Amino acid sequence: MIDAKLLRQDPDRIRASQRARGESESLVDEAVVADETRRTAIADYERLRAEQKELGKLVSRAQGEEKAELLAQTRDLAAAVKAAEAAQTEASAAFDGLVAQIANLVDPAAPIGGEDDFTVLETHGEPRDFAAEGFEPRDHLEIGRGLGAIDMERGAKVSGSRFYYLTGQGAELELALINFAMAQAIGNGFRPMIPPALVKARAMEGTGFLGQAAQDVYYLPNDDMYLVGTAEVPLAAYHSDEILDVTTLPLRYAGYSPSYRREAGSHGKDTKGIFRVHWFDKVEMFVFCDPAEADAEHQRLLQWEKEFISALDIPFQVLDVASADLGLSAARKFDCYGWLPTQGRYREITSTSNCTEFQARRLNIRGRFAGGTAPVATLNGTLCAIARSIVMILENHQQADGSVRIPEVLRPYLGGRKFLTPDA
Repeated sequence: MIDAKLLRQDPDRIRASQRARGESESLVDEAVVADETRRTAIADYERLRAEQKELGKLVSRAQGEEKAELLAQTRDLAAAVKAAEAAQTEASAAFDGLVAQIANLVDPAAPIGGEDDFTVLETHGEPRDFAAEGFEPRDHLEIGRGLGAIDMERGAKVSGSRFYYLTGQGAELELALINFAMAQAIGNGFRPMIPPALVKARAMEGTGFLGQAAQDVYYLPNDDMYLVGTAEVPLAAYHSDEILDVTTLPLRYAGYSPSYRREAGSHGKDTKGIFRVHWFDKVEMFVFCDPAEADAEHQRLLQWEKEFISALDIPFQVLDVASADLGLSAARKFDCYGWLPTQGRYREITSTSNCTEFQARRLNIRGRFAGGTAPVATLNGTLCAIARSIVMILENHQQADGSVRIPEVLRPYLGGRKFLTPDA
């Protein structure tokens, strides 16, 4: 949620941010009017309540006809107070509804534009020259089937399209990635968490996932609950309605959870294999910090993501995501794209976002700072999206005989083996 004070004092800044995102600027105008209406309604209600209290004092001292007359005024005033309270409630709800639709302010450093207007900040590693090695690379699904690691057919039979089973060495590889990711996170000072994957509407709304991303959310109407698309949601809501001790900041959590996404807008995209699926497991980093430290913390999250991908020996690029592709909550976002040999291009495998105080305002998470109580900043970063990491490992480390070289950092979690080998 944007700062209501900023809306009143500098609406042009918010309009410029909406324009950079390709979102409605008129929404800001509507919110400004709604704020004025709300503040007027609050003032009217408070004035009438003050009159009601004063009248109550007079009634307690009056007698006879004077008291009867004052009691009649009290009844009339009570009706006016009730009407003013209802008007205040309605005006506040209208304002909240409008403000909830306004996205976080875009960081001035973010590139302006749409999905394809990102800036490539860094490139790490060199893609393998398979032609020089004398064979054509196979895609991850063919490799996974040969290893007995991925079963799409039975996934579709049991759950439908874009579902899968990881079997044998595939399941072992996932567990190795989870353990390595968690070990790295713990080593970097994160508190490990296994959060719930079902949450109430408050958590989804507070993190911004019932806005632009609502079409990809799984909803259980009988329970009024949502399946999370990322551990970011329950981790962000963990401290909702709390005042944090600022001496303990930053609070860093690493959550492992399943992630569920309808992928409603991706029909026909990446339909083969496990790159874009309805369910996958993920290790997510989440941080609560002093807003003054948010930019530096964002760089730390990115660095930890880069270290993780580098440890898996996957060539990758770091992208500065453009303004219209940030999503509702992020002020700035960096994506890491890993090299996919069979597609001859880089594809997204991790992301980290600085959400400034936007989510904390929506979830009422504050700190008691020197200048008073104020919202903290929140940041998130994917350390390991398991399915896509498996895709990248299988394709980048495949061998001509159908085996796959295991990155050295994962070998301790796989019994010291150096290769995944085809099923006999």
